[in-house]
Amino acid sequence: MLVPLYPVGLEPCPLIGAYLKLKLHRQQKLLIYSNYIASMDGRISLPNAQGEQVVPASIANKRDWRLYQELAAQADVMLTSARYFRQLAKGCAQDLLPVGQGDYADLLVWRAEQGLKTQADIVIFSRSLAIPLDSLEPYLAQRNIHIFCPETANKDKCKAFQDIGVQLHIAGKEAVQAKEVRQLLEHLNYRSAYMIAGPEVHRTLLIGKQLDRLFLTQYLSLLGQNNFHSITTDAMEACPMTLESMALDQQEGQVFNQFSFCNTSCA
Repeated sequence: MLVPLYPVGLEPCPLIGAYLKLKLHRQQKLLIYSNYIASMDGRISLPNAQGEQVVPASIANKRDWRLYQELAAQADVMLTSARYFRQLAKGCAQDLLPVGQGDYADLLVWRAEQGLKTQADIVIFSRSLAIPLDSLEPYLAQRNIHIFCPETANKDKCKAFQDIGVQLHIAGKEAVQAKEVRQLLEHLNYRSAYMIAGPEVHRTLLIGKQLDRLFLTQYLSLLGQNNFHSITTDAMEACPMTLESMALDQQEGQVFNQFSFCNTSCA
């Protein structure tokens, strides 16, 4: 059971279904949301033996993963990065994109009941188009794959992706811009966009004031180390947030937080 800490006065509730009840896919406007699990000192990833940044095994857990899956189940489209597909091609990244695998098959039924496609479509943010073509092909049978890139993207690379059925969209002049991202997502008729990328894509949405919700699991542990990633990167202006909900998971020792941003187009 989860113990609600905010808003106050709510009764304990089961973990399963805790995020499904939010109906993120039924908002009046396009909703762009992100999700991370972090240690109490802000680490979302540490380097593995190959030097790749990955979620630390000491904080990764099935109960948080259940809620990751529930957020994914409500998505029309999942937003990720070219870096993720490069890691996937090298076999050093977990495949985060399928919904309803293994113990989570109930979410496929839930998506069908909600009138959603079996799997969410995919949007990849990329400036250089350094994405292995082979890494995309397994997803093309069930999903639309879009790449959002700047005007400066290499035209030959653009054609190579278009030749295998990937859709290319210009979302900025020299780099992908968040305002153009929202406009393209709306043009493509998406209602719920789940950002599962790392801190660089997160920062793009934050500085462009186009992120609507942040789901942050705080694992009650300190990890230390200097080589780490947090939920954003580099210099940026402050992004005020409003706490929407907070729940304690006593079984695993973590707190599930939901925040909204008061300076987005959906505010």
